[in-house]
Amino acid sequence: MLHRILLAALVAGFVGGLATAVLQHFTTTPLILEAELYENGEAGAVHSSLAPSGLNGATYGGARLILAHTGGDHADGDHEAWGPADGIERTLYTAVATVGTAFGFALILLSAMVLTNTRITARSGLLWGLAGFAAAGLAPALGLAPELPGSAAAELDLRQMWWIATAVATAGGLWLALRISTPLAIVGGIVLMLLPHVVGAPHPGGFVSEVPAELAGHFAAASLVVMAVVWTLSGVVAGYVWQRGEARQAAAAAA
Repeated sequence: MLHRILLAALVAGFVGGLATAVLQHFTTTPLILEAELYENGEAGAVHSSLAPSGLNGATYGGARLILAHTGGDHADGDHEAWGPADGIERTLYTAVATVGTAFGFALILLSAMVLTNTRITARSGLLWGLAGFAAAGLAPALGLAPELPGSAAAELDLRQMWWIATAVATAGGLWLALRISTPLAIVGGIVLMLLPHVVGAPHPGGFVSEVPAELAGHFAAASLVVMAVVWTLSGVVAGYVWQRGEARQAAAAAA
């Protein structure tokens, strides 16, 4: 069983991760690179040389595509934190990180489906992937939108705590509403999903950002689409691989 879970998750991570990395390369990565110009105070110096897209001639890539940027954290003095160089190195690191993320998502989805005795197929993987996106992407984004470098943000610890609580509460609420589905469970699930938003996400004292609002809004929307793709692809591919494995086992047993 463990071997089958790992195999399906690895295939899903590779396929879903690479597909998502290509999507990032043309959607969120250019926005991150543009925002870094504003964060570093270089936008005014180079903006005149950029095309309307903002990145004509720039090298694409970005290792922070999935994770939310912490905002304004720089090392002091000459001891700057290491980061991959722009170009092929940064693109490769991004692809590796995205494949690892997709593998983790597929592992979570398969484990949850096995533990709940759900029949694992490409269709059920899609549905569970959508639920994973709702819990870990859509619901937290309602309080904490995906952020570009240079965006205003509250303390990282507070944001992480709220994000985790929201993801857990949303997952639990979806389980009550969609799996148990009694009237009381549905009401309880809705209340549980709303609770983190009633408490409220942590925000900075003032919404002051170094990047234009249009750029931040575009990035938030694109990031949600990318996250939806990686969750659903991970679920679909993992479910398909699992289903094919079951079919081969049944054929071998019948032979």
